[in-house]
Amino acid sequence: MNCENTADLGFIDGAAAAAHLRAGAEASNSLFWDTLDAARKAKGLNLEQAAILLQADAGRLPDLLEAAAEVKQAIYGKRVVMFAPLYISNYCVNRCTYCGYSQDSGILRKRLTEAEIEGETQALIDMGHKRIALETGEDPVHCSLDYVLDSIAAIYRTGSGGNRIRRINVNMAASDVAAYERLKQAQIGTYILFQETYHRPTYEKVHASGPKANYHYHLHAMDRSMAAGLDDVGLGVLFGLHDFRAEVLALLAHAEHLESSCGVGPHTISMPRLRPARGMDRKDFPDPVSDGQFQLITAVLRLALPFAGLILSTREPASLRDKLIHYGISQISAGSCTGVGGYRDESGQNTAQFETVDDRSCDQMVAELTEGGILPSFCTACYRQNRTGERFMRLAKAGNIQNVCEPNALLTLQEFLEDYASIDVKEQAAPHVRTHLESMASPSVRRLTEQGLQKIEGGERDMRL
Repeated sequence: MNCENTADLGFIDGAAAAAHLRAGAEASNSLFWDTLDAARKAKGLNLEQAAILLQADAGRLPDLLEAAAEVKQAIYGKRVVMFAPLYISNYCVNRCTYCGYSQDSGILRKRLTEAEIEGETQALIDMGHKRIALETGEDPVHCSLDYVLDSIAAIYRTGSGGNRIRRINVNMAASDVAAYERLKQAQIGTYILFQETYHRPTYEKVHASGPKANYHYHLHAMDRSMAAGLDDVGLGVLFGLHDFRAEVLALLAHAEHLESSCGVGPHTISMPRLRPARGMDRKDFPDPVSDGQFQLITAVLRLALPFAGLILSTREPASLRDKLIHYGISQISAGSCTGVGGYRDESGQNTAQFETVDDRSCDQMVAELTEGGILPSFCTACYRQNRTGERFMRLAKAGNIQNVCEPNALLTLQEFLEDYASIDVKEQAAPHVRTHLESMASPSVRRLTEQGLQKIEGGERDMRL
């Protein structure tokens, strides 16, 4: 990928962000509504526009959520992508005050063997998952790059036929170009790295020591990864470390930087909220984010970055996750365990990075989502059809991506119902597959999808457009 060398560019400008937020707070009612009307066109927002919408009060929030829902529907339809995390090691040399993996947290340390990784992978396959997010701490001895690459190979080879993990997204420590080139060769999906906080004084406070304490190196990791050819990257902020409005603007500035310097912005945005973790003290974090503020964040991010996937994990309660799917969230974890080895061994929960809230199984989530009119998708086709990076964004911005994403969502949901769903869930969800099929606008796409569904019912697997 043609990604310019931007190591010395300061694209995170705190003073400019503060000025945008002050101007946004002083914006007239007419300017607010004009900005919201512009946002409904699904063309994205600049920093000044986002700053205006971030000032929405409780009275304006419903209108903001309605606009976000319109944009979500226009681009993603009823789809939400399903995945699960797979934690392979919690050894870490960093001291991060918010994280259960912190070097001095006292957590039980564990690293999975190859056989254990295969076992965890099979457990995820047996749930029906096709896409995972590989998670690990940063430790060059206990969790080297070679170990991560060997783990990826073990995950991909586990299973048989169509019943295997088809896409591995990797959340790994900031690295150099050579390391990212090796990840590219390992055929990963999206490379994910949270900045945690863009506010440098806060960043330096919460990252007391270790490689992650290097703000500059961490901030420019995505430039290096994209220079190495990883054209699907995922940004993220841990909301609750610093003022959420400033963090959203910095996140958008990072996305603008990647778009201008590397030719394509982030494929996904992760938006976790701070949760209790071993060794952390909540009193050290004075910027908690309320549910209402979290809804505001979701809506503004969806309007500002209409074509980026928004990811929400099981850190959040079921009721809030179900609500936010309608207002912008497009990827959601299901049946998750954040402990190392926790899918096969319940004692793995003692190695968890943070507390989770939504403990619904994948089967239960499919039932509840389909009953609510949502289309759960286990699709990984874009990655395997080379619809990534700039090519994906071209299709999405032209309005053509639904012609492949919606059919593939239905095909993978049918696979799930045939192979993994309980009898009750299969019977409950089957009519919804037909409803989504009949609602397809293109007769030719609908015909191809119906043919694929029939082949899956006949025993074929891994059908995709």
